Amino acid sequence: MTIESSKLLQLALKAAEDKKAMNVVALDLRSVSPISDYFVICHGNSDTQVQAIATEVRKVVHEAGGVIRGIEGMDAARWVLMDLGDVIVHVFHRDEREYYNIERLWSDAKVVEPV
Repeated sequence: MTIESSKLLQLALKAAEDKKAMNVVALDLRSVSPISDYFVICHGNSDTQVQAIATEVRKVVHEAGGVIRGIEGMDAARWVLMDLGDVIVHVFHRDEREYYNIERLWSDAKVVEPV
């Protein structure tokens, strides 16, 4: 079953917020890059919180009938990358988010305001 990218985005945002993800940002990449429609970027303050956020995103997307194409970084829990197809979720540990600052790399993308 294919879930519309805007619905996937909302599912990922809600799941991250439910696990108290910090500084949640959604970027609209549709006019900037063909790799994905949206990026969700957030962070947790501990390895445990990073894993909890990523686990909740996976659970919520799976329950909605979505397909997780890949997850990287769960063991180290410093930067978990989740490929949901048209939505890519980045769950950072606080220190890594400050270091990589990927929002700056994608500064041409529009920030999606929460619905």
